[in-house]
Amino acid sequence: MRGPPDERDADALLEFGVVNLDKPPGPSAHQMTGWVRDLAGAERAAHAGTLDPKVTGCLPVLLGDATRLAQVFLEGAKEYVAVLELHGRPPSDLEAVVAEFEGELYQKPPRKSAVSRRLRTREVYDLDLLELRDRQALLRIRCESGTYVRKLCHDLGLALGTGAHMGHLRRTATDPFDDSDLATLHDLADALAFAAEGDEELLRQTVRPAERALEHLPRVVIAESAAEQVAQGAPVYAPGVVAADGGVERGRLLACYTPDGAAVCLGRLVGDPDAERGEVVRLERVLV
Repeated sequence: MRGPPDERDADALLEFGVVNLDKPPGPSAHQMTGWVRDLAGAERAAHAGTLDPKVTGCLPVLLGDATRLAQVFLEGAKEYVAVLELHGRPPSDLEAVVAEFEGELYQKPPRKSAVSRRLRTREVYDLDLLELRDRQALLRIRCESGTYVRKLCHDLGLALGTGAHMGHLRRTATDPFDDSDLATLHDLADALAFAAEGDEELLRQTVRPAERALEHLPRVVIAESAAEQVAQGAPVYAPGVVAADGGVERGRLLACYTPDGAAVCLGRLVGDPDAERGEVVRLERVLV
């Protein structure tokens, strides 16, 4: 077992950590991930949701064994700030039309997307008009993972009767990360240089324990003995459950921890955590 997250040294963080990277315009998300991997000397790295080369902002990068957590970012929301470039004079009902796009929308992925072009639904949780200047509207969008903001902007233009396209786009959050503690590649390079000299403080601020990526998921605490069984591929049974978040829905993705806060596995609730026997969590990904 890895032990308490806050007590891990630099090597342990680089083997099971996450960098909340501030992606600049130009390189792809895949390129940025490769540079982080090479800088950190990690065997593997994975990013949390693709960003096009021109798009900037929040790009969490998972290092080492933390790449097993990539699926958790499909469970959370994404937040963006986008410039809507109108092709005509803004209509007087602009704000009202924008508000109508909150809720469930039908979208077909664009031709250059990495997924099949089938009609699907995605939910827009919040869509706010922050500012309007000439033919540019600044929007804040909080939406379900997999929502195409470029397509949303195109559809807004059709509904407004002016036509529109997406200008600058910046991702400000991907649950549970946001833009309040972003790090650049330069920050990571500096942190690694200081750590090589024995000062790990900056590295601890730049590379966080991978458990940080699980904070938006329900949690179940299991005994050390149960964690050892999980490491061998066994599910979590009721006698091994120490505590569980109340109101966790059956079938929902959750994370299991040891009492000292170390992540053990991802799984889905299939039984009653308060029961005396029976399977409680069915494993999806073992992390130890």
